[in-house]
Amino acid sequence: MNARDTRAEAVDTIQRELTAFARRARGRAAELHPELSLVAYSILDLVLERDGCQATDLAEQFLLDKSTVSRQVGALEKLGYLEREVDPGNRRNHLLRATAAGRAVARAAERSRREAFTARFADWTDADVEAMAGYLVRYNRGG
Repeated sequence: MNARDTRAEAVDTIQRELTAFARRARGRAAELHPELSLVAYSILDLVLERDGCQATDLAEQFLLDKSTVSRQVGALEKLGYLEREVDPGNRRNHLLRATAAGRAVARAAERSRREAFTARFADWTDADVEAMAGYLVRYNRGG
C-alpha cells in the first residue's frame, strides 16, 4: 500500500470513529436528561461559558438554522434552564442566560461526562491522553 492509500484509509477511519463518537454522545445526552438533545446540552453549555449570548450567536457557533436554535432554546426555557433578558447593549435584542436550575443540570451533566471520559481513558497513559487532547484541539481549530 502506498502512502496516499495509507493516508486515505486513515482519514476514512477517523471519519468513521468520529461518527461513532457523535452517536455515542447523542445517546449519552438522552441518558443525562431524556427531554434534552445533545444540541440542547451544547446550547446550555455555551450560554454558561459565555455568561449569556444571543440566539444568533448560537446558530453561528453550531452552524444551525434559526428555527432549530429557536426550538432548542424554547425547550430549555420550558424546562426552566434558560431565560431571556433585554440586552443592555441593544435593547432590541435579548440575551439568553442560564437559570439556577440550568446551571445545576449543566454541572450534573459535566460530572457525568467527566466520569464517562475518565472511564474510557482508564487504560490510556497520561501521554496518550495528552496527545489525544492536543490532536482534538488542533483538529477543531482547523489546522
